Amino acid sequence: MDTGPHILVVDDDRDIRDLLARFLARHGLDVTTAADGAAMLKALDGRRVDLVVLDLMMPGEDGLNLTRRLRAQGHTVPIVMLTAMGEEADRIVGLEMGADDYVPKPFNPRELLARIRAVLRRAPGNAAEPVSAAALSFDGWRLELATRTLHSPDGVEVPLSAGEYGLLLAFVEHPRRVLSRDLLLDLARGRAAVLFDRSIDIQVSRLRRRLGDDAKEPRLIKTVRGGGYLFTPEVVAS
Repeated sequence: MDTGPHILVVDDDRDIRDLLARFLARHGLDVTTAADGAAMLKALDGRRVDLVVLDLMMPGEDGLNLTRRLRAQGHTVPIVMLTAMGEEADRIVGLEMGADDYVPKPFNPRELLARIRAVLRRAPGNAAEPVSAAALSFDGWRLELATRTLHSPDGVEVPLSAGEYGLLLAFVEHPRRVLSRDLLLDLARGRAAVLFDRSIDIQVSRLRRRLGDDAKEPRLIKTVRGGGYLFTPEVVAS
């Protein structure tokens, strides 16, 4: 029997794990649960995981350290972070570590489901939306739309998180045009996004690093004071 995307729920609270497992399963998702970082890493070493729902505050290794470790090891599995802390600073740290979205506790399971589906839609390897070109090229780089992969001018594949891919796609589809933060949120993350401006700033910073764009004097993604961001290269469809 076909199953939906495989979701790994990591939370030290058994009641939350069981609640989410039942709820997500009822909505067509295949769910595995883990109580801590060790169990999470073991699950990731097994069958394919399409998305991780990860609690920030856990005994032992917390969600931030686990996210940092996964990204340092080259894992691009999308991560939706759960936490009881709702301050913007905590959201910023989670995104800086490589999380793709953020849902504060207490949360409505339906909201979490919407966030999961939104992140899955923009995750590398998912080509749910039709595209009119096979690839978009700029400044020697090539973004393959069918596989959602980015290749450097040297031909090396550069891993992208779901958030990085969504943001880059927004830029290459709207080159040489000033895009406000609000518009980028709509284009890159969708209406289910965590709506605060710094999330876009953090994603831009991460994307610049992927592209080797100097943060102090960026050449590809320029900051427009009071306006947003401008993607400067010519983009060619093929």
